[in-house]
Amino acid sequence: MKLDRRYKMTTLKRPEILAPAGTLEKLKVAIRYGADAVYIGGNAFGLRSRAGNFTYEEMEEAVAFAREYGAHIHVAANMVTHEGDAKGAGEFFRQLRDVGINAVIVSDPALIEICITEAPGLPVHLSTQSSATNFETLEFWKKEGLERVVLGREVSMEEVAVIRENTDIEIEAFIHGAMCISYSGRCTLSNHMSQRDANRGGCSQSCRWKYGLFDLPFGEEARSLTDTGEVSEPFSMSAVDMSMIEHIPDLIQNGVDSFKIEGRMKSIHYVSTVANVYKAAVDSYMEDPENYVCKQEWIDELWKVAQRELATGFYYQTPSEEEQLFGKRRKIPVFKFIGEVLAYDAETKIATIQQRNHFRLGDEVEFYGPGFKHFNQTLTEMWNEDDEAIEKAPNAMMIVKMPVEQPVEPGDMMRKKK
Repeated sequence: MKLDRRYKMTTLKRPEILAPAGTLEKLKVAIRYGADAVYIGGNAFGLRSRAGNFTYEEMEEAVAFAREYGAHIHVAANMVTHEGDAKGAGEFFRQLRDVGINAVIVSDPALIEICITEAPGLPVHLSTQSSATNFETLEFWKKEGLERVVLGREVSMEEVAVIRENTDIEIEAFIHGAMCISYSGRCTLSNHMSQRDANRGGCSQSCRWKYGLFDLPFGEEARSLTDTGEVSEPFSMSAVDMSMIEHIPDLIQNGVDSFKIEGRMKSIHYVSTVANVYKAAVDSYMEDPENYVCKQEWIDELWKVAQRELATGFYYQTPSEEEQLFGKRRKIPVFKFIGEVLAYDAETKIATIQQRNHFRLGDEVEFYGPGFKHFNQTLTEMWNEDDEAIEKAPNAMMIVKMPVEQPVEPGDMMRKKK
């Protein structure tokens, strides 16, 4: 679809790459692999109760690490509060401010008011949960004192252009990751199915469960529409994931200030790969916009960590049945994360690896690291911590030494085809 832009920035601004960080380890990985900022959860007021939410002590360490790289940290406090839920919010926000958090992401007006009045100096960003989909809404929140709005994931690229043309508040938009089947995440399916409140941090992702489909004629027994005697797949009520890697120019030229990657509960394999790819793409575009080309290797790289099929959400059209998850997968990821480099001896060309998944001699593996560096090799020799020769590495987190064909650095990753 050809985009009829109503707005085009005359001076291009490099967007921030904002990555998820469910744990301190993931935060450090995201920043090393190219994220300009990360968003995390605190010990209260967030929507990911099962993510590795940060203590204040961990936040202090995270802030110190981020400052070394010139990166920012945002804290998601985007729950919908019921009576009594906002207790302690003022102290929570003040502690975030004093620790050195750069911004807090909020959806509930009560929490926004508490943060602005009781923790002055802590910037507030509006969460996507608030469904900001027009410039009048952004102007309203700007007047309330907010510095940035995360757009609803239902906004089209044409609407992004109109919004940018009519307001100068910072715009943050999702560019990669899971899509919620409900409007901007405001869902009660989990409440009904598992008695876990999705908008207070307890979503059980009921939309991703597998369901049977039945015909219920009046006065007759239910008849399955999926159990036909043949091999069949049950239905879900879920969307495919988003990927905007092929549309970086549209996002930048239409004034998106922050590229948001979804996935605080995803692995370091996912975080490192996706941050690495989008940094490479954004850097390439900013260096030479006129001759920019989306590289196939970037697309292929994202598929190595994809959990579902990929599409562009609502940016260019209303999703059809092709952007919903049902039936058999049309494309299945084929790589798994198997190790992280702890050390490298340049003289012996021996790398020390911490195992994350099973591998053995004869496996063809891929090493990758920050700056989009990659190389493949076959494993021909391995030793354990006691320098004893081994044929396989079956034990979780075990230390393995191996010769590598090219230099590697601590923090580089290793993966292989499933």
